[in-house]
Amino acid sequence: MKKRILYANANYEEIVSKHGYFIDKTPYIKKLEPVENPVFLRPRRFGKSLWCRILECYYNINQKDDFERLFGHTYIGKNPTPLRNSFVVLHLDFSTVDPTGDINDIEKNFNYICNIYLQSIVRRYARWFENKVVVNRENQATSNLKDIITTIEDFSLPSLYVIIDEYDNFANQLIVANKDRLYRQLTADDSFLKTFFKTLKEGRKTGAIANVFITGVLPITMDDLASGFNVANFITLDPEFESMLGFTQAEVNALLNEVYHDYEINPNSRNDVENIIKNHYNGYHFINPTGETLYNSTILMYFLHYFTRHKEIPEFLTDMNLRTDLSWVKRITGSNPQHTEEFINKLTTENSIAFDKNFLTAKFNMFQFFEKGFYPVSFFYLGMLTRQDDFYLKLPNLNMRQIFVEYFNEIHRIDVSTKYAEMMQSFVNQPNLTQLFADYWELYVSQLPEAIFQQVNENFYRTTFFELCSRYLSRWFTFNVERSYPQGRTDLEFVGKYHEKYAGIRIVIEFKYFSNTEFKKFKTSIESFQLQEEDTKQIAGYIQGLKQEYPQAQVSQFVIYCIGNQGFQVFEIK
Repeated sequence: MKKRILYANANYEEIVSKHGYFIDKTPYIKKLEPVENPVFLRPRRFGKSLWCRILECYYNINQKDDFERLFGHTYIGKNPTPLRNSFVVLHLDFSTVDPTGDINDIEKNFNYICNIYLQSIVRRYARWFENKVVVNRENQATSNLKDIITTIEDFSLPSLYVIIDEYDNFANQLIVANKDRLYRQLTADDSFLKTFFKTLKEGRKTGAIANVFITGVLPITMDDLASGFNVANFITLDPEFESMLGFTQAEVNALLNEVYHDYEINPNSRNDVENIIKNHYNGYHFINPTGETLYNSTILMYFLHYFTRHKEIPEFLTDMNLRTDLSWVKRITGSNPQHTEEFINKLTTENSIAFDKNFLTAKFNMFQFFEKGFYPVSFFYLGMLTRQDDFYLKLPNLNMRQIFVEYFNEIHRIDVSTKYAEMMQSFVNQPNLTQLFADYWELYVSQLPEAIFQQVNENFYRTTFFELCSRYLSRWFTFNVERSYPQGRTDLEFVGKYHEKYAGIRIVIEFKYFSNTEFKKFKTSIESFQLQEEDTKQIAGYIQGLKQEYPQAQVSQFVIYCIGNQGFQVFEIK
């Protein structure tokens, strides 16, 4: 039976029943089980909710008879732990808590949501609870939780296994909305939220709660709740769990093998597909900067969902659900617009930023979160930056590069939507890279504020040219940025999609940048500037590696010199 790509589906039972593709992460259940009260944070779209559902199915005492169907094909199904199907599972999702209104309104909604979950477990586990406890929806959630915990203790019922997904979701919405006073009320010593976590801690002490597994994105709420739940064990930066969520290259290779076989996809497209997904969805280092990179799992499935249905590469490779709203960026970098601009400019021009490794801690509070020294670490937790080495963070992939150029254009009010149709249509009709770059310079670069030219470099021109072209030309081309070959990395490649009219065409571009001061040393005008021999040799080395890998490709090669804000020269190498 052909498997299905169930994009963004976090219901494990449904994935099994609908025969969906599934990368088996269940060996981590065995590794996770001895950890007391684990807190595991990852950026959005990394499969946290699905993992919570898997844990629920595994430990749910009500699903004991369904264990073989749900887990027989997995590692943990063949190697179960003694605690499988042993608990009453309380699975809370705090993303459904509405943070609008005052603190009383938020508390009311929190109680309503949590009481629904508490009432549900009393019903679903009625054979144990019988009529021993009643959840009153008019009561505080903490009060109802205490009643359930006390009932478990008094009658020696199966212990509670608590899962909290998106634990920080509604608190984060207060932070980004500049509702600091509400956030402080939410995390105060006498707040309903801290009292709720204190009750969880008490249940752990008595054993009525077997364990508490918590996921989210940011560590700040958990840190601000520390006295309420100071038994938390932060495993976010534990090397043993780095690959618990997100896909490794070996896992992706195995998945692609299945997809190509099941859907009878032309194997000649495999190299192109592998390059595209590696460029756009891979590149995350959460702990070890020299270790294996991870793919964003949900966004990869977004690609495969389209690819298996249409047998072609989608036009748009960025899932905009990945885009953190610019309001987050502005909030983190403070009320001073200059800080926001400096941060965005730095990453757009250089694709890396220094960070203090001592700040990359498992938890920190809201006030640290907004300190300038913590900016890079804050964006690391949001999934916008990743480890480059012990000193720098960087943008992980082309998805994030495109998003940061969008931020750059937005804060500098650069138009990228209304006046490029003619130049792009001309290129599609008859590809002429020299003219395309000239139009980019005239229409895009001319809009840049003067101060930007003190910061630009070849990475800036390469990235903004790529982002602009990808907006308009992605129906016909994909793009490689800094793709590795045996003799180095190309700056930018246009790659004709194998199923479109420019299939087989590869345009390879090497960018060189000279500041106005550096260019004066050549003692010539831009119009008279000549192609430099060393640059010809450099690009020839890349082309040699490219042709070995793609012997049938029709390769054209260009060197583009950008001189400060004065102008440019494009040379085609025959």
